[in-house]
Amino acid sequence: MKFCTKLTFIAVLAMLALPRFVHASDDQVPASTAQTEAAAAPEPQTTTASSGAAATTPSASQPNAPEQSRRKTAEEILAEEKKQTMLGIVPITGMTNYQYAPALTSGQKFSLMIRNYATPFPYLAAGFQAGISQAANNFEGYGQGAAGYGKRFGSALADGFDSGFFSNFFYPVLFKQDPRYFRFGSGYSKKRRMWSVVEQEFVTKKDSDRSPVFSYSNVLGALTAGSISNAYYPQEERGFGLTMSRTAVSFGWGMVGDFVLEFWPDISGRLFHKKKSDDVTVK
Repeated sequence: MKFCTKLTFIAVLAMLALPRFVHASDDQVPASTAQTEAAAAPEPQTTTASSGAAATTPSASQPNAPEQSRRKTAEEILAEEKKQTMLGIVPITGMTNYQYAPALTSGQKFSLMIRNYATPFPYLAAGFQAGISQAANNFEGYGQGAAGYGKRFGSALADGFDSGFFSNFFYPVLFKQDPRYFRFGSGYSKKRRMWSVVEQEFVTKKDSDRSPVFSYSNVLGALTAGSISNAYYPQEERGFGLTMSRTAVSFGWGMVGDFVLEFWPDISGRLFHKKKSDDVTVK
């Protein structure tokens, strides 16, 4: 199988995509100093007993320390992720800016996966890929003309759906793993962020205790999608060797996609000479 079609598509997408991350500012509770001032002021002897009683109440004797920002629930984070897009049409629902993001339920994983197909982008992308593939005469067994284009369009759409279904829903539910990319953001070194792009193709978080675990979901998802494609690819594009080749290459495209998610806010700031308004604080 020739992969120049996917390479062209990823290159175009990476140059055009401009994510608009939805985020909310954190609220902090200021410390109160009223009780401290009251404690410092001299008190009449007639109120000694009552002030002594008040001293036994922690809330009355000491100011409250500033509380940490409230952590959002899985539902709140999921609602934000569903709104994340590039250029208003490219959904990027599989990325989160919250390192502490709680685990998703099975229903939430399905909702996050299927959300992409409620937008025009997957169909536009499949159409674009089919056009490039036909122009380059990839998948010669499909032929040319409207029929050949239709077969290429269907295979491109099926490839994307199979990969998303198994890598982001079926296996994450089966193995109880998180299918999302956890963005590190500009608060970390570039070396650490680059390593994260590679690492998260093979390591994810467990639903139970959020500890790191080998991503059986992503690896088996890519292998399953590559195997299923043998059912509709032309005869000369089938076989064990080509399946393993497609699986390996899919990891490469996954890293390219993760790179865009991780670094695009930085890149767009330089390209368009803007402050990093697209960047959000990673929680």
